Amino acid sequence: METPHAVCDGGDLDCGSGLLLIIKKAMDPLSDGQILEVRSRERTVAEDLPAWCRMVDHGFLGSEPGDNTIRYFIRKGSAQVELEQDLEAAKGYQWSVRVRGENDLSAKIHSRNHTLLAGQPADFSPKVHAPSAIDYLLASLGSCLTVGFKAQASKRNLEIDNLELSLKGGLENVLFHMELEDEGSPKLNQITGTFYVSSPESEAVLEDVWLNTLERSPIFQTLHQTVKIDIKLAIVF
Repeated sequence: METPHAVCDGGDLDCGSGLLLIIKKAMDPLSDGQILEVRSRERTVAEDLPAWCRMVDHGFLGSEPGDNTIRYFIRKGSAQVELEQDLEAAKGYQWSVRVRGENDLSAKIHSRNHTLLAGQPADFSPKVHAPSAIDYLLASLGSCLTVGFKAQASKRNLEIDNLELSLKGGLENVLFHMELEDEGSPKLNQITGTFYVSSPESEAVLEDVWLNTLERSPIFQTLHQTVKIDIKLAIVF
């Protein structure tokens, strides 16, 4: 392959989850005809990236194995989609769901191509027909941080063996929610947990990734404005 004029690393991102924006940002400073090397560990990129190049008139030059990645080579064409327009479109994107009530005390949630079932808002029984809204809220925070940490580590080419996050949350007064008492508040009063990371990387590097994950997590940054969140990082070697 010809020597690239710039390199970008997409880690484990696929073309539908931000990789194309990373490529476009790296491609923008290049002149027509110059070459960008894209490094990726996501297998679907092998099929999706050539198709995208054809669509936007870039030249896909091929690929070759790299160090724990596949290296893809793209020659910049003259009809690149405007980066600023794509960035503005990403900033303005809005997520949407539809929620329909079922015959019992549950609701069916439609989110893109997935359907979820939710039970009573704050059911605290040991076994439930469907997760409650509180379960989903904690799961939303947990998945945002876990996948976010993995994505941050991937962009830095860090080796992560295992990740696990356990979370607990309680309401200030669940009896007020259930109309068994008339004083108090049904809001979450605290979320606690431990984020376990197994990795050969140094503690300082992993702590930096964790802090960056918290800073860039949309769910954490939304919740911690109103709820005390105490999640400890535990590094397991």
